[in-house]
Amino acid sequence: MSHESHRLTLVPLGHVRTAKALKFDARHQPDEAEAESNVIEIVPSPEHRRALQDLEGFSRIWLVWWFHLNATWRPLVLPPRGPARRRGVLATRSPHRPNPIGLTAVQLLGVEGTRLRIGPCDLVDGTPILDIKPYIPAYDAFPDEKAGWLEEVECGLAASPRFAVRFAPIAAEQMAWLLETARIDFQTRLVELLARDPSPHRGRRIRRRRGGLFEIGCGAWRATFAVLDAVVSVQALDAAYPMRFLENHALQDVPEREAQLAFLARWPRP
Repeated sequence: MSHESHRLTLVPLGHVRTAKALKFDARHQPDEAEAESNVIEIVPSPEHRRALQDLEGFSRIWLVWWFHLNATWRPLVLPPRGPARRRGVLATRSPHRPNPIGLTAVQLLGVEGTRLRIGPCDLVDGTPILDIKPYIPAYDAFPDEKAGWLEEVECGLAASPRFAVRFAPIAAEQMAWLLETARIDFQTRLVELLARDPSPHRGRRIRRRRGGLFEIGCGAWRATFAVLDAVVSVQALDAAYPMRFLENHALQDVPEREAQLAFLARWPRP
């Protein structure tokens, strides 16, 4: 039997609407310590309205969704957490899967017609929702089960951060400018990543540069830093995209284009 005969057709129920425009903005797991409200817009139809009946009584739901920004998959992947060691993709939560399907449990804050208000999520804006299921605590929670290779990683993450992160004056100025001018909080996520492990890692988009420096890419931005003993010193920020991309408005998918252009006007590249 040919592979073609095994193809399935999936039609999204709806899409997520959130402020997370980039993959970098979406954490690997939702952070429910943060106050956050997102929306799922279900495609309006009489059938979908009836299908949502009785859902409001649940405080949490499962979302089955599609990694719509990924076009390829890999059998071995480099998880962003833990040491730089490749793992079988089916033993990870990597988005680069044979079938790019995601599964997330989220808080259900309200049902308003065909709009579902949900709490923190790890989905970017526009993510297609394939299915919704109620979260049932008696059946869906198994906190005492083994977590394989992740147990060792989680123990390391539970420990205090190993590195202190410091910012040179120009880097601090650039951080403040991004937050004030473009409402881009680059610092929080940067500190979270570098305080744990600033070593080169493709999954964390950290690479070596000349002169003993390192560079980390985060969404539409990047930062140059140095490491001495247990201190990470962030030297400066930069826009991640070259000027020829930023000035080519025929390219529609350049994130935070105007903020990058304004940043480079203020801090031109050499």
